[in-house]
Amino acid sequence: MTPPPLDGVVVLDFSELLPGPFFTQNLVELGATVIRIERPPHGDKLGRLAPAIFTAVNRGKQRFMLDLREASGRAAVRQWLGRADVLVESYRPGVLAKYGLDYASLQADHPGLIYVSLSGYGQDGPDAPLPGHDANYLAAAGVLSLAGDPDGAPHTGLGVPVADLCGASYALSALLAALFQRERTGQGQHLDVALAEGPLHWMNPRLAAIREGGHTSLAAQRAALARAAYGVFACRDHAYISIAALEDHFWANLCATLDMGRYAGAEFTASPARRVAAKAINHHLASQVLDWDSQPLMARLAAADVPAMLVREPGALSQTRHFVERQLFVDTDAGPLCRFPVPLAGMIAPPPAAAELQVSGAPVFPGVVATWR
Repeated sequence: MTPPPLDGVVVLDFSELLPGPFFTQNLVELGATVIRIERPPHGDKLGRLAPAIFTAVNRGKQRFMLDLREASGRAAVRQWLGRADVLVESYRPGVLAKYGLDYASLQADHPGLIYVSLSGYGQDGPDAPLPGHDANYLAAAGVLSLAGDPDGAPHTGLGVPVADLCGASYALSALLAALFQRERTGQGQHLDVALAEGPLHWMNPRLAAIREGGHTSLAAQRAALARAAYGVFACRDHAYISIAALEDHFWANLCATLDMGRYAGAEFTASPARRVAAKAINHHLASQVLDWDSQPLMARLAAADVPAMLVREPGALSQTRHFVERQLFVDTDAGPLCRFPVPLAGMIAPPPAAAELQVSGAPVFPGVVATWR
């Protein structure tokens, strides 16, 4: 039987709230043993602020309450470090250094340790001490400046915390690369993951396009992102459908399917002309979509090979036929949740219940044994 990809990898997880726990939840799903170390008296504040979210991102982890201000708490962590491959923390820079648990203090005794620090703006630089949340990181990366109408205020979100989850994904990819690198060198390293810098990396295609087009004003930069026959449109039955007929052949398919009026003429056959008239084309398309109920329109566009998809509501996702047939949802204590979306040999879904992990003298959450097995 093939073991899961990260079988045998032990992770000490000091992270809190969403980005770090989401990152380490991915590690659990890939087969790692994740040991959560939380601060007394209540542990991770996410457990009180949003219990369902806390459960969703901490399944299958082993949870311990340790006070790092106490010598016994620090001693327990050092005992675990002898068996750990990875340490994850999400405090502001310098917090764990007060307890001798920063990377510089641990490196000599644990040369193979991969130490992952998630913070808003990184471990150094003038922004490093600042507090922040998702909207702040997107603002710092320039993402929010491009979100909105050419003459309007920036839009603040997409329905999910983009910077938080983007940063968690970069942490995951960087850690997997560091584990692979360690296999060849035997050396661990410190991974400095700044939540503002994942979206900044995502800005590269936009930055290249802005420079190529010579768009100097923010209004021009936003206008340059406009696309004809691209967006979300209301249907007659009050449902919504997304349409993205960007390429010329998809545009031709759309024009053969819906009445696009004068925009179906030769003048708009090529994409550059449609981009200039994007606002007017989208307005016309919206009027056409409004004549249709969502399901018949979706069927018609799909049959015509036009990129389209109904806007699904969150509550219906786990019953969606496509996701059901691909076995994407698993039952958890937090309800049906999407598994790690890329199956690998040996992966376990859903994550198993936390096994007993033993460390002598460690204060623990109810139901967790506190001596090494």
